[in-house]
Amino acid sequence: MLIGISPLLGPDLLHTLRSMGHGDEIALVDGNYPAAEHGRRLIRADGIQLMPMLRAILKLLPVEAAFRASLNNDPEQRGVIHHALDDLCHTCGQRFVLTPLAGDQLYPRVKAAYAIVATSEPEHFANIILRKAALPVSAIE
Repeated sequence: MLIGISPLLGPDLLHTLRSMGHGDEIALVDGNYPAAEHGRRLIRADGIQLMPMLRAILKLLPVEAAFRASLNNDPEQRGVIHHALDDLCHTCGQRFVLTPLAGDQLYPRVKAAYAIVATSEPEHFANIILRKAALPVSAIE
């Protein structure tokens, strides 16, 4: 165990987050998403729902932008999970814009992501992509 690091993250995901460079994207997807087919780097998070995993990642990963799925692939529609994603991203202590995307914009972006984290989230359209920000020099010293 490490102080302040969620055990949900595990060594493979921690290594992936550390290996990502500025501008790389990581996708967290629901249990219905075909992650094994689309991921060039796949991290299984079986038994873990999306929100706890996202909360743990946002405590460690600097994010400059995020993109989420929309209910029925329509950016104008939001379900319960989308409200929760919006709330968490706006209150996590980081300043980035969360943009809802239609399926034809989101799915190619997930396929191109540096890595995919396949959660066991049961809600449909519960997918989010985080783009890694650069750390300011003061945060590294």
